[in-house]
Amino acid sequence: QVQLVESGGGLVQPGRSLRLSCAASGFTFNHYNIGWFRQAPGKKREGVSCITSGAGNTDYADSVKGRFTISRDNAKNTVYLQMNNLKPEDTAVYYCAADLVGPDFKLCVLFSEASYDYWGQGTQVTVSS
Repeated sequence: QVQLVESGGGLVQPGRSLRLSCAASGFTFNHYNIGWFRQAPGKKREGVSCITSGAGNTDYADSVKGRFTISRDNAKNTVYLQMNNLKPEDTAVYYCAADLVGPDFKLCVLFSEASYDYWGQGTQVTVSS
């Protein structure tokens, strides 16, 4: 059974940090790119960051560059999103998703949700003073 389970969300003050985790099971993890997406109330879901199957390449939305860092541990079937200097506009439900590409793939995409085969249920991140 394929599962992606996000954790680590919560309520934080502006300027603080959170680390989200995405734990995967039920598929060959290192054959998948992993993306993080978010959806704020009343807005469309948007790509935040992605990492290739072999962890060689990453991409970030302009709004989070320099503040967020994506990483993965293929031995633990887990992807992380370290979020620093959080802003109120980062408030959203954060989802991780998996895109089947094969091992050591060199490119991941943030702009095409249709590329992603599996999705988690999401974790709420609220940034407020």
